[in-house]
Amino acid sequence: MFIQKRKVDSPIVRAMVRYQVGIQTESRIVDAARELLAENGLEATTLKAICDRAGVQAGSFYNLFDSKEELVIRVVRESINAIDPDPDGDGRDTLDDLVEAYIKFITEEPEVARVYIQVAVTGSHNHSGAAARFLRHHERRVERFADAMQRSDPDLGTKESMVKAEVLLGALDGLAFRWTLDMGFDFVGHVREAAARFV
Repeated sequence: MFIQKRKVDSPIVRAMVRYQVGIQTESRIVDAARELLAENGLEATTLKAICDRAGVQAGSFYNLFDSKEELVIRVVRESINAIDPDPDGDGRDTLDDLVEAYIKFITEEPEVARVYIQVAVTGSHNHSGAAARFLRHHERRVERFADAMQRSDPDLGTKESMVKAEVLLGALDGLAFRWTLDMGFDFVGHVREAAARFV
């Protein structure tokens, strides 16, 4: 029986190789940005530093990302997703789960958390796209917190749960902002105290 081998230089194989190279390049860029943000913070994480660390040219960067801000948001989003108590969105997370995930993000990813807060507060004013992304992320968090509140208290109306979720997240974000100013601040204790008022 004769089996014909596919040519190694076929267009399909070449496309698959380019795709794999693109995935590897993207991964190197994301890893480089994550490392630099953790080591040096947002201001020192320049496009040049990212490209140098990843071993790529700026053209390769712009083939994959529109801007440094888009990349930073991706790094933050991946860190947040890694601690998500309900990544599949099945509606099984409790308010306690969500609060503990918030605490975990801030305490286990402190540099990324600082960047998130910094970009949310300052970067969104300079880049309308970043502002829209942060607003969408915040709105989704409010919805998840409100949904968890309603599941634990079925008598709670939709509007009331949304207001309570917005107030709780405002408190948590304020405490996170306070923590960025003073690393000795008892962030975890204050977050748990704030959350206890909503359970």
